Amino acid sequence: MPIVDFRVDDIVSLRKRHPCGGFEWRVSRVGADIGLVCTTCSRRVLLARPVAEKRLKDFVSRAEPSAPPDPASLLSGETGD
Repeated sequence: MPIVDFRVDDIVSLRKRHPCGGFEWRVSRVGADIGLVCTTCSRRVLLARPVAEKRLKDFVSRAEPSAPPDPASLLSGETGD
């Protein structure tokens, strides 16, 4: 089973309704655990990636993929500001 490509600032819909009544969550952290913030009540939760993948129903909106840093700019000390 492929790994779901979660991105920070994605808006996702989970299978079960949150006690506040909301279904939509904003992804705030990506890694071994997925950090989610309820868009209705701002409650924060941290789910293990397999649990988050299982509970995911759909992506409501997708964030832009972050581009990897340019290796040449890292060597020259440029910050990109």
